[in-house]
Amino acid sequence: MRIENVEIYSDRSNAAVMRHPGRRFPGMLVQGDALSELCRQADLACAEAEGVLSEDGYGELDDLREKLRAWLDEYTQVLQAHGLPLPFPH
Repeated sequence: MRIENVEIYSDRSNAAVMRHPGRRFPGMLVQGDALSELCRQADLACAEAEGVLSEDGYGELDDLREKLRAWLDEYTQVLQAHGLPLPFPH
């Protein structure tokens, strides 16, 4: 872990916009519990869409789900490596 200053453009709950040092553009901070919920919704959408959407449409939805899941997995691993509790059931 390291501590650095970030530029905070908005600190609205679940929609904080900030620019990390060394980055050209700001990004949005997604809280872990919100990310977990997005993954749950993506899982449900894929389950409902399988066999209904075109193969390409389902492929795009599944790709989105996998990207969200990869972010959640990274988040989970980092918190666990630092001995921090997860803000959602694991």
